[in-house]
Amino acid sequence: YRDLHTFELQTPTRLIEWACGNRVCVAGYGQSDGNEILQLIPPPTLLTKETQGLCPERDFKVECGGFSERPVYSLKYVPDTSLLVTSGPPDSSLQVWKVSAEDSDVIKSVSTLATENGAGQSWAKIATISARAPWVLHGSRLNKVQITEVESRKNVYTAASRGSEELSGLAFLDCNTLLLCCATGQLCLADIRQPQSLMEAMSVPSAPCSEQWCMGTRHGAQGLELSSQPVARLSSRGLLTLTDLRKTSEFLALAKARVPSPGSGTEFLCISWAPALEGYLAISGFDGTVHVYDTQRWDNSGREAEPVFVHKGHTFGGAGGDRDLPLVTVHTWHLQKPRTLLSAASDGSLHVWDWVQPCGKC
Repeated sequence: YRDLHTFELQTPTRLIEWACGNRVCVAGYGQSDGNEILQLIPPPTLLTKETQGLCPERDFKVECGGFSERPVYSLKYVPDTSLLVTSGPPDSSLQVWKVSAEDSDVIKSVSTLATENGAGQSWAKIATISARAPWVLHGSRLNKVQITEVESRKNVYTAASRGSEELSGLAFLDCNTLLLCCATGQLCLADIRQPQSLMEAMSVPSAPCSEQWCMGTRHGAQGLELSSQPVARLSSRGLLTLTDLRKTSEFLALAKARVPSPGSGTEFLCISWAPALEGYLAISGFDGTVHVYDTQRWDNSGREAEPVFVHKGHTFGGAGGDRDLPLVTVHTWHLQKPRTLLSAASDGSLHVWDWVQPCGKC
């Protein structure tokens, strides 16, 4: 490691979200009432572009917080606002929160966005954008995807689909284009200017029906279309695929991650592209580790890929045998620092770490 910071949360968290001003938001996913939503100020070394060596302040600080009566399974800040949106069991409704001004340390509940036939549906996956207005893209199944204007609660788009497959993720590729990923691995593209069309982008390699998939999309650089960025998918068996949405007839690359055999729970699968390091991605959700890969070394063979770095810090938090070892619930990359990541685990530990550049790499 070049640097490693740790912070202990009161409850386990399954999400980390960057906010404006380099703030970080985390939330609990326990089943009891009173799940915390916290906005944290990172250590000073994370707020500078240059590594400044030793620093007396090495901890996160709580800036403001609130409590959710339901588990928080997904959280997204609404860009250019002081609002955030959360979702979680027992239904697919959304909760809207306001991060208070500087004179208050409270994150307040503002409203609830009820969804049609929300009762009995699984929790909604969400994505946000503020290109035209503050919008939230949300849905739990392929035929239940819609866009809602956050402040007015007006429905501005409903996707057309006859399928009812469960969703594992969704994303705005740009202000008009949506990408949906089913738990089965199927990708679908949608254009909000053509609400009756929903095009399947690409299925996945032949795999058992019980296999679960998630996806990761890249943040586009200035002047680069998001739709031209590769889409990465990760399965519960550790299969990895890269797809160019402009040419869906073939895979850009296929690989196999070195992960333990999947257990019964696959809800914490996570794959993400590095926003400031070309060709790098990270995966987690199988055990107490986070694996970082250089995809520029991959081909279409499907061979096992060698990670360039493995973060094992969370595995030292267990109090005994394997049953006590923490499970990494989520990870995310720092938006500007190329090799800096944040990760959280089921024991409430929050780590931020920066690995040393491998020898021979520029």
